[in-house]
Amino acid sequence: MTERSFTPVEVPQQILDRFKKLPVATVWHIVHTYANVPLPFMDNVRPYTPGQRLAARARTMRYLPPRPDLAAQTPGGEDAIDYRAMSRCGPGDVLVVDIYGNASPAVFGDVKALQLRMNNADGVVTDGGIRDLDIMLQEKYGLIIYARDRTPYGGGPWAFPAEENVNIQCGGALVCPGDVLVGDDDGVVVVPSWFAEECVELTEVYETAEGLAKERILADKVVPGRHYPPSSEILEQARALLRQAGK
Repeated sequence: MTERSFTPVEVPQQILDRFKKLPVATVWHIVHTYANVPLPFMDNVRPYTPGQRLAARARTMRYLPPRPDLAAQTPGGEDAIDYRAMSRCGPGDVLVVDIYGNASPAVFGDVKALQLRMNNADGVVTDGGIRDLDIMLQEKYGLIIYARDRTPYGGGPWAFPAEENVNIQCGGALVCPGDVLVGDDDGVVVVPSWFAEECVELTEVYETAEGLAKERILADKVVPGRHYPPSSEILEQARALLRQAGK
């Protein structure tokens, strides 16, 4: 097993751009197989801006069930937890919100989301609800949005913004601040920041190898199992092609 550091890192935009060209299914396979992460895919978190590819650093926020003592010790107004979390988001960042899988409450609507729009953040991912989606699309907020469902509700009485910039779960997957979220129309997979560079390289190799395997299957007119999963010889050919391309 490869020894690697688990120290979080700030993933550069160059790596994020490479992830945008790769399918979530293959990224999931690489994270699950090579980083030994058993649950990197977010269950029941669906694309609400289909056709857009997400690859961004996670900035996290957690909702908790409301209670008067929690509200009393949590700042409000301009210093509220959701505004603090959004203030961390800029280009290359996505706000990831844990509402413990409850589709009734919304993370927020179009007015609060103006902060993400003004910061040029990449989007929002939540295992809760999203509201005012039509307005955000009509007014071109430019946010990539994944959620469990659409809802007309606000947060109450189900959920209260309680913590930000902490480890959370979203759709059953662990998300640490700075992790890379990769999304397409299949959904969202979480890549630990410490694995991101290795992951994108391995995924590029595997995707290239799958292309070579498909070419051989069609040329030989054989059952796919003859060449798939890609053999070590096909994988090495894929690495050679990527080296020639300067990757």
